[in-house]
Amino acid sequence: MARLDSFLRLVVEQKASDLHFHSGVVPLIRHDGDLLPLNFRALSESDARRFLLEILTPEQHAAFDRDQELDFIYELPEVGRFRANLFQQARGIGSVFRIIPNRLPTIEDLLLPPVVRKLTELQNGLVLITGPTGSGKTTTLAALVHEINKTSSRHIITIEDPIEYVHAPLQSVVTQRQVGRHVESFASALRSSLRESPDVVVTGEMRDLETIQVALQAAETGVLVFGTLHTNSASKAADRIIDAFPDESREQVRGVVSVMLRGVIAQMLCKRASGEGRVAVLEVMLQTIGISNLIREAKCYQIDAYLQTADPGSGMQALDSCIFQYIKQGIITLEEGLRVANYPDVIKRLAAELPEEI
Repeated sequence: MARLDSFLRLVVEQKASDLHFHSGVVPLIRHDGDLLPLNFRALSESDARRFLLEILTPEQHAAFDRDQELDFIYELPEVGRFRANLFQQARGIGSVFRIIPNRLPTIEDLLLPPVVRKLTELQNGLVLITGPTGSGKTTTLAALVHEINKTSSRHIITIEDPIEYVHAPLQSVVTQRQVGRHVESFASALRSSLRESPDVVVTGEMRDLETIQVALQAAETGVLVFGTLHTNSASKAADRIIDAFPDESREQVRGVVSVMLRGVIAQMLCKRASGEGRVAVLEVMLQTIGISNLIREAKCYQIDAYLQTADPGSGMQALDSCIFQYIKQGIITLEEGLRVANYPDVIKRLAAELPEEI
């Protein structure tokens, strides 16, 4: 057994999400978003290097020596799988390990609203999951793939770096490809996926123009494409896609995005009021005539106001609406809701009108 394994076992036993193992500091775990030091000495450079390099294969060791960083999956039998990132920093080698639960998440587990299930029933278009780093985008995406896999007969292709949740074929055929191992890049994998008879393509972060271009092309050809972005609202997600293109082509791209962007889920994580775990609060935007017109007319900045006044029966919701409902239901505390709210004063006023026992 590798010496690092005892630390990873502790992450699982403590129901934490991450292990931070860096030269120059004591090891830390992240529990419900907070970093907590472990009862261990500060790691010297030689300590950290010895613990971390021990778990690498010769190929991974060579890749780390060459690139000074490495993404990979580390599997610990009967404990769990971990998404790992090794890197060089000022004090020496460092790493972060994130636990990947063995059980696939479901829409019900994550308290996702019913309209999210309807997004999995679409036959084409682009659906984006957005939020800051560590907001649970990968988990939400895994729940959507699992829903499609168990309810419909389709060919699902996922493009990941690295592969995190493993999807066994249920009703669908699931092809999972890892960037750097099975394919050169997200863009090249997306391009080749169009020749592999896909019904659904799931890509990681759409971080460059080429990936965004191919994703839109796939959506236009009748494929349902899921992707992620590091934005904190639906309006900024639409702008991010359009702004990736050169000025001279943005007018045309606005037209394409207004038609092909079928939905955006923007999420952040909040601590549960029970003190056990975290839950995602969501903003949900769906394609409507009004939303399409705002995108086409370069008025994405008005989408936030549109969602604030959207009919609840439409399935759309503003982030603050979700936050208030979770406060009302006792899922999160008022203090936690105010921390992530767009308009905390409004949330505070509404919460003041609730019965005292809530």
